[in-house]
Amino acid sequence: MTSSESHPSLPVLINDVRVFDGVHDEVSATRSVYVADGRIAAEGETPAPEAEVVDGGGRVLMPGLSDAHVHMFMAGSTEEEFLHAPAGTVHYNALTEAGRMLLRGFTTVRDMGGPVTALRRAVDSGRFPGPRIYPSEGMISQTSGHGDFSEIHDAAVRFGGPESRIEATGCVRVADGRDRVLAAVREQLKRGASQIKLYAGGGVCSRHDPLDAQQFTPDELRAAVEAASDWGTYVAAHVYNSAGIRRAVEAGIRSIEHGHLANEETVAMLARKGVWLSTQPWLESDHHYPDPDRAEKNRQVCEGVQRIYAWARTYGVKLAFGTDLFLSPGETHRQSEMFARLSGHFGFRPVEALRMATSGNAELFRSCGARDPYKGARLGVIEPGAWADLLLVDGDPTRDLGLLADPGKNLALIMKGGRIHKNGLG
Repeated sequence: MTSSESHPSLPVLINDVRVFDGVHDEVSATRSVYVADGRIAAEGETPAPEAEVVDGGGRVLMPGLSDAHVHMFMAGSTEEEFLHAPAGTVHYNALTEAGRMLLRGFTTVRDMGGPVTALRRAVDSGRFPGPRIYPSEGMISQTSGHGDFSEIHDAAVRFGGPESRIEATGCVRVADGRDRVLAAVREQLKRGASQIKLYAGGGVCSRHDPLDAQQFTPDELRAAVEAASDWGTYVAAHVYNSAGIRRAVEAGIRSIEHGHLANEETVAMLARKGVWLSTQPWLESDHHYPDPDRAEKNRQVCEGVQRIYAWARTYGVKLAFGTDLFLSPGETHRQSEMFARLSGHFGFRPVEALRMATSGNAELFRSCGARDPYKGARLGVIEPGAWADLLLVDGDPTRDLGLLADPGKNLALIMKGGRIHKNGLG
């Protein structure tokens, strides 16, 4: 059930706006946009008598932003809460963070690990504010992989060892061997995953796996892809290093998450193969680690950001925008700042960044095919029939992306599925 089907909204006529449609460079001349049944109506359609009228005052109307790599379940909680608080605490924190994310102008997100299908359904029902959510459910890791947060003295689960707290929450499933990988993928699909996320290489926040490690054998990766393909969807893989990226792509994985340590040849290969690079505009100061090993891994990854963006643009890689913020609820406002960085720090033209976080991300999200929970209309564009997920901006973000770094000040109106969640027009 889609959000518009579960809470029909009153029609809205937005007058006197210039439109960035999510696709073209140019902002339109002043026009009106009519919204009915949660979607954008055809131009010239006569508004219903009961339609709410909004005076846009010449502002820029654009599609809602999207984030291709979030962790809703972990973003709103601290590490202490995640590891030691009652499970309900983390769920309620996730619900609170969903509302905050929507008020930052992010109307759709792809969740890359965590038990969030229930949250998606609660938001889609209209009972609580939040973005549309494409869930991955539990992230799939090998023993000693990036998702294995068991203690070093624990036996592997395969040998009778205990589940870590993170695995017990449903955030991760540790699986070794083809049969268990197949079962792990099918388990997440049963729980409501629209796509599958697994770990194909080492990570920064985990203690047991170096960044250059490859994770899962080619046969295990192919097993994941086969099980996801049987349900008409795809696998995304966390991996930084070139060897791991190549192994993942050869196995049929269609979205590389991060990739900051890839070499130029590997980035060019992503372009040739049509594989998505869902990467993040991190600065070293975004994350803080108390031990020198993880701090050094963080430094190496952030050092690769500028390179990976430059090569991706040179070779025409399909780029998605994401943030991957988690376990620091006081820092989640950086989601907006990180998006603005694409222009100010990493050299993208504002319209390039805007396309990436609207129609571009939406194209990636649609890769889940029949598992798409929002397939009733297009996302990330302003065109007749598309979902009415809209932002009204004070100023022109196609010229100054920094406006979106301060959504509280510069977003005059936030609409999702035709429903107004913020109206600061007085």
